[in-house]
Amino acid sequence: MLVAMSAWKDRENDPRIEGIASSMRVISDFPKPGFKFKDITTLLLNPKAFKNTVDLFVERYTGKGISVVAGVEARGFIFGPPIALAIGAKFVPLRKPRKLPGTVISEKYVLEYGTDCLEMHIEAVEPGERSLVVDDVVATGGTLCAAIKLLERAGAEVVECACVIEVPHLKGREKLNGKPLYVLVETD
Repeated sequence: MLVAMSAWKDRENDPRIEGIASSMRVISDFPKPGFKFKDITTLLLNPKAFKNTVDLFVERYTGKGISVVAGVEARGFIFGPPIALAIGAKFVPLRKPRKLPGTVISEKYVLEYGTDCLEMHIEAVEPGERSLVVDDVVATGGTLCAAIKLLERAGAEVVECACVIEVPHLKGREKLNGKPLYVLVETD
């Protein structure tokens, strides 16, 4: 079940949030039996919900001095670039291993159903740059933690993480070492 929720107190009754929540579906037993996969592809098929998702993030981050939007492969690549363009920031892809040419730094992490790794070009960010990490969902927090570590190792300041969906019972938010997390929709 998807529940509409906004991290902004003055936006709790924003009808865009409910429209976003109602445009997504939950797929049972994917990627493994017993899991509930939060599927954003139906949100992407709904131009109004997709635009509202990007607009809510842009409204939150405009004027915050963010110069880097780092998107986590693959679904962070969907939301990150339009946010970056709208707020005047560069987009930095955080990719799976062996997808980026040149010199990279890597960070391994644990998922709720295995392990993985993210890589980033070493020259993608400059020390002191204010960055935002964007992904579609926060579950156990492993992916976002890896993204934060990559950016901080390169000297960037991670201002916040932004996700469309949060699975609160997996307590990923608690693993972000105090970094703020903004989400649009909570799910069970």
